Amino acid sequence: MSMIYQRTDLRIRDPFVLPLPAEGRYLLFSSTGGGIAGFDCYSSFDLAQWDGPIAAFRPPANFWANTQFWAPECHAWKGHYYLLASFARDKRERGTAILIADRPEGAYRPHSDGPVTPRDWECLDGTLFVDDAGKPWMVFCHEWVQVGDGEICAIPLSDDLHCAIGEPSLLFRASEASWSIPWEDNGTLNRVTDGPFLYRGSAGQLFMLWSTMGANGYALGYAKSAQGNILGPWQQALVPLFTQDGGHGMIFRAFDGRLLLSLHQPNVSPHERPIWIELGERDGELVLK
Repeated sequence: MSMIYQRTDLRIRDPFVLPLPAEGRYLLFSSTGGGIAGFDCYSSFDLAQWDGPIAAFRPPANFWANTQFWAPECHAWKGHYYLLASFARDKRERGTAILIADRPEGAYRPHSDGPVTPRDWECLDGTLFVDDAGKPWMVFCHEWVQVGDGEICAIPLSDDLHCAIGEPSLLFRASEASWSIPWEDNGTLNRVTDGPFLYRGSAGQLFMLWSTMGANGYALGYAKSAQGNILGPWQQALVPLFTQDGGHGMIFRAFDGRLLLSLHQPNVSPHERPIWIELGERDGELVLK
């Protein structure tokens, strides 16, 4: 396994990299530490030297959330840029909402009317997926804090990404992965689902990265929809991709053609740092190079 780069002076959780080919640079989004309400991003031409932070989003005075600004993902869609991110408010369930901007760095502004995930569910880590028919979906986690055995679900979105237009569908539960380890909270055994991300394989299959607790701490693995359908059926990989107390991954292609896995490690604050590892496919499966 070859680690591409780890910047030791940049505290990053949930690193999401957006390549901008026309400019030859990358933007790095992450959960913002230090108690900041909002999101920052960083800019780089080589994945090694980063400029920033750039204030991508600061909530307006009437914003519905006031805590837990987590895991922003940046996606280009029909002439705009969108941040899908998790938020919470005192005495209100956590959920994923959508922000919009005209430039990838922002400034972002609220787009959805509060969370897109179900209002009475505890949810986080929504990611955007566009199916073969060009229809957008949000894939997200229904959290262990509410259901015990964490779930990953999908919900169809309106074409303007403003709201959900259907009911959520359960894709799988954490316990379906043989490598997922339960952990105890107040006498109850629970299983975590974190950070889903979708990647279309070379043979048309659909891979979903996701994270949970493994034998050595936080771990990242994947499930596969062999037919390429977002609704599955989903089959879990027999072993995780990364087991060294790191996760919440996504996949992007560097300008030199390498396919890279982005994640943070370790999972303990305030020591988490971004890591990029070269990724490939072998016999229809994802492998670290």
